[in-house]
Parts: sequence; structure tokens; C-alpha cells
Amino acid sequence: MSSRTGAGGRDLLQMAAMLVGVVFVLVAILGFVPGVTTDYDSLGVAGHESEAKLLGLFQVSVLHNIVHLLFGVGILMSRTRAGARNYLVGGGVVYFVLVLVGLFIANKEEAINFVPINTADNYLHLGLGIGMVALGLLLSRSTTAARA
Repeated sequence: MSSRTGAGGRDLLQMAAMLVGVVFVLVAILGFVPGVTTDYDSLGVAGHESEAKLLGLFQVSVLHNIVHLLFGVGILMSRTRAGARNYLVGGGVVYFVLVLVGLFIANKEEAINFVPINTADNYLHLGLGIGMVALGLLLSRSTTAARA
């Protein structure tokens, strides 16, 4: 039984990685759109001082938006199963680390505090971490089982 279900021969794991990558690119672009990003005139380059908020909730900066754009690499990594799995699991782990940064470092005058993170970001990062790791692990297992 084939596990291929999508366009271009991508299976569910690869399609999930591609979709996550596309969402990150869209979020990065929206982070530079006044109106979608409130207090846009206070958008800082880096650091926790930026008061700009995507959708009025999630604190962002130019660097934060660029990081989201870089997470769009999932579009490219989705070309292979291994790349898709590594992107989802590895990216999820990065978001778990960002939760720790948000809990222990955010809004402090620390050298590592280079990206603004507020409470809404912490919850979003936790959800992204759980979601990405779960997608990477569960979809790689389910499609492997379907092949057997």
C-alpha cells in the first residue's frame, strides 16, 4: 500500500512539513504589514524592546520576522521524507528551547535576549513545539507502517 497522497509524490509527512513552512513564510510577511502588525512604528530590529505585535498579540521585531522566514525552509526540506521529519522534529525542539528562553530570559538585559518574546509568544511556541514534534514523529511512523 502506498503512503503517497499528495501532489508531486509527497506523503502526509512531507505535506505537513511543506504546509508548516508555508505558514511560517506567511507569518514572516505579515509581521512587516502595518495594521496586521500593531504599533508597527515601534518595530525594532532586534531585542526585547520592540513593542510591535503581530495580530495585536505576538511581540515581533525585524529579526523575529526574519527567523520566521528562515523557518520557511520546511518548504525545501519537504522534498524528502528524512528532511521533512528532521525539519518538524528539529524545529519543534527549537521552539521548546524558545519557551525556556521566554520563561527565563525574556525582558531581561541579557546578551542572549535578542528576540522579543511575550506571554502569548510563550504559549504559541509551546504549541508549535508540541505540534511540530508530534507531526514529525507520528506521521513518520504512520507512513512507515503503511509501507510495510
